[in-house]
Amino acid sequence: MLFSRFTRSIKTILIVEDEPLVAFDNELRVVDAGYRVVATVDTQDEAIAVLEREAIDLVLADVNLSRGGSGIEVARVASERDIPVLFATGTCPGGAQQYAIGCLNKPYSAAELVGAIDAVDRLIRGKKPRTMPRHLSLFASP
Repeated sequence: MLFSRFTRSIKTILIVEDEPLVAFDNELRVVDAGYRVVATVDTQDEAIAVLEREAIDLVLADVNLSRGGSGIEVARVASERDIPVLFATGTCPGGAQQYAIGCLNKPYSAAELVGAIDAVDRLIRGKKPRTMPRHLSLFASP
């Protein structure tokens, strides 16, 4: 076939966010962009439970979670399962490269969120991102 259709590596996303309005907005934005949200949770324990039972292509995680939980611990568990993590947080944590593929700093727009996921998807497929959202830092290169 001369013109192949673009195939995403990322189809399913787990959203881990303790701010209800941010979580709701993130979910709406990624669903509108054609992704399937497996779950939206606000605690470390809930996130890890979802990781253990669902097929997930990307974890979009805040760092500070409800009930004293940590998105870094969620990222550690996800990395053990070879699931990429994109932190979406106010301040990217030190050592984030150990468990995450990148960090999207808040505040970010809907376009930046979708663009960040697209950039991560292209990176996973060994391609250079077409555009880099202003608030995105990637920790790997194709």
